[in-house]
Amino acid sequence: MTLGTQTPAARPAARVLLLDPAGRVLLLRFLDGDTGLAWWSTPGGGLLDGESHVEAARREVFEETGLRDFGLGPCVWVREHVFPWKGRSYRQRERFFLARVGAFEPHGDHLTADEVEMHQEHRWWTADEIAASSELFAPRRLGRLLSQLLAQGPPPAPVDVGP
Repeated sequence: MTLGTQTPAARPAARVLLLDPAGRVLLLRFLDGDTGLAWWSTPGGGLLDGESHVEAARREVFEETGLRDFGLGPCVWVREHVFPWKGRSYRQRERFFLARVGAFEPHGDHLTADEVEMHQEHRWWTADEIAASSELFAPRRLGRLLSQLLAQGPPPAPVDVGP
């Protein structure tokens, strides 16, 4: 998929599955002001120049939730998708890391200007709530994937979870 004749720009990204003791995952609701599309996803985003996936994962969690001190576990999933944003097309390659955390109240006090524009709310979700919801999630099969991860634990190698 391209936007016009533009080849999508490569955008490496890191995301974090923050799981509380009850097995709930923290998701953020995003809204694209240009298209009106709204979806729920884990904290995360693109890598800055010279930044590793682990560094980006930690930075993004802090920016989007305020959580600074947490143990970052393994990369459990990978995902690639193409999307338009502000007149450009991007091919984002994401790595999803697992982090078990105590329940906390997230805040957006450290959001960047772009994040403030898109970020709508935070919510802790169970896998069953995700599976039963009519909302859009990224990845699309998040409820089923989360159920599998909770039941089986981290896979020996990252699993491609599709769009």
